[in-house]
Amino acid sequence: MTTEGLVPITRDYLARYYDKYPLPPIPDGVIALAARLRALSAELAAASPFSPEEEHLEQEASGVPAHKIDENMWKNREQMEEILFLLNKSRRPVALQQKSTLEDAEIVSTLDDCETKLKEMLKKLEQFQLKNADNVFNTVMTYMPQDFRGTLIRQQRERSERNKQAEVDAVVSSGGSIHDRYALLWKQQMDRRVQLAQLGSATGVYKTLVRYLVGVPQVLLDFIRQINDANGPMEVQRERYGPALYTLTKLVLAVRLYLHLSLARYGQKKIGKDDIAVLQQAVVIYTEEFGKFTTFIGEVFVNAPFFISAEDAGADSRKNDEYRETIIPAGKTHEVILSVEAVNSYIAWDFSLQQGALSTLLDIGFHVEYISPSREKTLILPYRRYEADQGNFCTVFAGSYKLVWDNSYSTFFKKCVY
Repeated sequence: MTTEGLVPITRDYLARYYDKYPLPPIPDGVIALAARLRALSAELAAASPFSPEEEHLEQEASGVPAHKIDENMWKNREQMEEILFLLNKSRRPVALQQKSTLEDAEIVSTLDDCETKLKEMLKKLEQFQLKNADNVFNTVMTYMPQDFRGTLIRQQRERSERNKQAEVDAVVSSGGSIHDRYALLWKQQMDRRVQLAQLGSATGVYKTLVRYLVGVPQVLLDFIRQINDANGPMEVQRERYGPALYTLTKLVLAVRLYLHLSLARYGQKKIGKDDIAVLQQAVVIYTEEFGKFTTFIGEVFVNAPFFISAEDAGADSRKNDEYRETIIPAGKTHEVILSVEAVNSYIAWDFSLQQGALSTLLDIGFHVEYISPSREKTLILPYRRYEADQGNFCTVFAGSYKLVWDNSYSTFFKKCVY
């Protein structure tokens, strides 16, 4: 797919796009349920002081959720797994495992129902994250070269993901906790983001390699650079949809805190009917609303544009800071000499001519030659006249390489070369 005339998405354009996707409000009961669970947790703490682990849980539940949408999605996934760990039948208090009383049996039935709903929601979230990652990658790949380079990029991604999964497996096999595993998963996610930011912010020779050898279009480099900016386009997404997600994050944290405290103290104080009803209602509403949010945000993501036309962005599609303008008078040449100290270096070029008002297309001669230390010349790229050209090669000798733009054949017309 061509990127001609495209620029990265802007905040203003993205805001107009999001206007088409208003998020239905989260029910007021979500906040009330989270507050009720926090109050029940406080009552349990008053009867039996927090352990260090419980103190950490309480601080997290009372804190401010992460700002990034994807970080919150990972946090919700982590909390669901932590809750399912608590709900595992083998880890419940003995009285609940044995269903010692009718009251215990009713509580077990409620916990089983909560477990089922959370398992279903966790599976949906895992599928959502996988699908979203694939959609982003496949969209990016449509703008990449459809040749061996694209194949290499796909193979590299597969190897990278296998290596990342091996790291996760190693944490699990060594006895790492759920928190340890998710800390690694988020670190891996941030590593991917840092790599993208470095790629998008590349300059000089490295930028040339990325653009011409790997085949990454400049507009894609611009996109992945700005998408990571604190005040970039994604901040519009956070402002628009973040508050609802933050509310759900607070609720699942409150559920985990209360469930942990109530099960840990079950021998001292059984869960009352009203209290278990609050817990069940919280899980039901949480899974329903989080499911709705995931479906909604998935539709927003899959249709969201990466790039827009320069006219829509109100910008020139050719960035002035990416190209230098050189005037080559009639009858003259323009030369660039590059000093190469080592073999297997790469030299790349990209130029085009500004066309005039005449119907005849203007062109410019171009060739590349190698100059040895003894000043002998070897033609690397034969002379030819171009309206525009991109190219590169790997050097086989150290020394000087001269790139020559030739307008000596023109009697009247100067040439403006970008």
